[in-house]
Amino acid sequence: MTPTRRRLLGTGLIGAGAAALSACGTGTGTATGGPRLLHAADVHPADYPTVHAVNWMGEELGRLTDGRLGIRSFPSGQLGNEDDSIGLARFQAIDICRVAAAALNNAFPETSLLCLPYVFRSVEHMRAVVDGEIGTQLLNVFEGRGLVGLAYYDAAPRSVYNVRRPVYEPADMKGLKIRAPQSDIFLDTVRAMGANPTPLTFGAVFSSLQTHLIDGAENNWPSYQSSRQFEVARYWSDTRHLYSPDALLISKASMDALTPADRDLVRDVARRSVPLMRAEWDKREADARAAVIAAGTQVNEVEMAAFARAVEPVNAKYTTGAGLKPLYEQIAAAA
Repeated sequence: MTPTRRRLLGTGLIGAGAAALSACGTGTGTATGGPRLLHAADVHPADYPTVHAVNWMGEELGRLTDGRLGIRSFPSGQLGNEDDSIGLARFQAIDICRVAAAALNNAFPETSLLCLPYVFRSVEHMRAVVDGEIGTQLLNVFEGRGLVGLAYYDAAPRSVYNVRRPVYEPADMKGLKIRAPQSDIFLDTVRAMGANPTPLTFGAVFSSLQTHLIDGAENNWPSYQSSRQFEVARYWSDTRHLYSPDALLISKASMDALTPADRDLVRDVARRSVPLMRAEWDKREADARAAVIAAGTQVNEVEMAAFARAVEPVNAKYTTGAGLKPLYEQIAAAA
């Protein structure tokens, strides 16, 4: 794609996003007068933990500012997919977006460290890393390209599911067309695990499973359940290969338009939304797992060590960049 073509696509995207917001009859307000309503985009449905967390942020901002600041959410992909949301936020067509870390890997290579297979041992390990100094470093990588990192939300663990058969070891993945997010590291991971990776947006997965364009996908329990993909792909293999989080981002232009005190307030409210999101996430994950099993999903354990060995070349490939290997080693060594 030529640079001119990319610019045209970007212009159309911003225009579409602005038109959608205008049609809603709301405005973001200004820094000098009137209430400021920040617009937030998410591909997940309105009852999803990430959407609830951002809505709580809006309520808390309203409470603390007597209604001067607030948030209006646009869930269910109303403003496009995650790549769209990133572009819209960078150019202030929207203010806030919640996106998977994988959607950021190509533009922000440092975030690839959060998406390496088996780099995290558990949910607890992942949370300790993103809540600590490493997480702070990885929130600070966005400001050079029009975004500000506010927080990381849970979105894992991720496992493989498909329409054909149980998967116990990498050899069982051979011949399966597995959807992966449009991220090089995810595509390489699925390939290293033995399958044929197929890049698709999240919203295209259900119909692609129905029509056998793909045989399966990989994701977490809540997304598998809320998207109703379990109705088509009934074999869940508990690979737990990724614990990559989601990123909550705000447009740098939107942040700069706030007063210093309001910027601090937005950061603080975002930080305080994390434990609330996690508590709801843990319950949602358990409920989703129980629901899909009750609906007939077949769940099996896998040879975890075999999958971890299979993806070692992926980790080696994505930690060769400047400064990434030491940070990767710090993540792996974190308690």
